[in-house]
Amino acid sequence: MADVARLAGVSSQTVSRVSNGHPGVVESTRLQVLAAMKELGYRPNSAARALKSGEFRTLGIILFTLSTTGNMRTLEAIATSAAQQGYAITLMPVAEPTQDEVRGAFTRLGELAVDAFIVIMEVHLLDAVEVSLPPGMQIVVADSDAGDRYSVVDTDQAGGARDAVRHLLDLGHHTVWHLAGPPESFASQRRADAWAATLREAGRPVPPPLRGDWSAESGYRAGLRLAAEPDCTAVFAANDQMALGLLRALHEKGRSTPADVSVVGFDDIPEAASFPPPLTTVHQDFAQVGRLLVEGVLRQLRTEAPERGTTLVPTRLVVRASTGPPPVRR
Repeated sequence: MADVARLAGVSSQTVSRVSNGHPGVVESTRLQVLAAMKELGYRPNSAARALKSGEFRTLGIILFTLSTTGNMRTLEAIATSAAQQGYAITLMPVAEPTQDEVRGAFTRLGELAVDAFIVIMEVHLLDAVEVSLPPGMQIVVADSDAGDRYSVVDTDQAGGARDAVRHLLDLGHHTVWHLAGPPESFASQRRADAWAATLREAGRPVPPPLRGDWSAESGYRAGLRLAAEPDCTAVFAANDQMALGLLRALHEKGRSTPADVSVVGFDDIPEAASFPPPLTTVHQDFAQVGRLLVEGVLRQLRTEAPERGTTLVPTRLVVRASTGPPPVRR
């Protein structure tokens, strides 16, 4: 550092501020220091810096699967927000959703030197009614029902489902069928519960829900069954991929969307606007979820005080061409 300072004609303190990304450095001076670093082959030693400060500037992320849209987009948002705060992330996938696997993930991440943890807990544990996370750690949980014991950030799943069902009822449909996600998923459970409650509040019949596994293929299989239901004029699918498979099945069976059957999805994936027809869906603000998760865990690091309760990020219904009034009955 002294060599860099000498070559750049600045103080060692200025070199330290540049290497740590401190914003209070004049741009011309910063570029001068960076040029000296490059010429001398100088790289800040993060391990030495961590020993001195007691901070590793790394967040540990525990999650059960990388295959779902929600998890991937939440993880992307966490990584982006963490980088903006000067933090890296270390990812620890868990093979099975069990209490022992979760504890093992915390242990392994602790050995890799992280400052705090974000847990994407999107499914129920197989061997426990409630998840129990290690005490004395800074932890924020995404997509869980643990809000009375931990700090939780989640999309307003129920609010989004209610908006989807009310939209279809307001168009004149007598009731709304539901293509639900897997039963072990917290998000699937909340969306299905809100769908049924909204129909009951409106005094409408609640059809038996169909189950998928979030994939377009499972949506296609369910769509073949729904296409054979003459009274089915509206379907709320728990995610956009299943809605895509549903649209294909309806098309193959000669049932037009939205003339015969209206379809609403959930997530608002980038491809939703290009579905045939463009899909009406519930938009999730994954960037906001990721930002709140990172801000929450960093706030705990600064105050060293655990937080409890759930923060819900609002959803937004995006109306496109896949929904319309029900067909006129002769």
